[in-house]
Amino acid sequence: PVPVAAAAAGEESLADGGPPDHSYSLSSGTTSEELLRKLNEQRDIIALLEVKMKEMKGSIRRLRLAEAQLREEIREKDRLLHAASAGTRKRHGL
Repeated sequence: PVPVAAAAAGEESLADGGPPDHSYSLSSGTTSEELLRKLNEQRDIIALLEVKMKEMKGSIRRLRLAEAQLREEIREKDRLLHAASAGTRKRHGL
């Protein structure tokens, strides 16, 4: 009998003493139909990852723009604070 955890993880081959049945591992008796199915699965995964990468690049671009805007706002506020404190010192004769 295959342990429940191993069966749930899709690792039935452990009971036969073989390597774990990962999506990227192949047994010596793999048919061309199985190879094609695994290849298509890999292509689907790659396509999904490419979409995620594009989304992340867009997010990074938006975050960089937001960061630049925030830095500019900080510089502007620093200038205003500096000008205000310089004006206060002049009025008080410092």
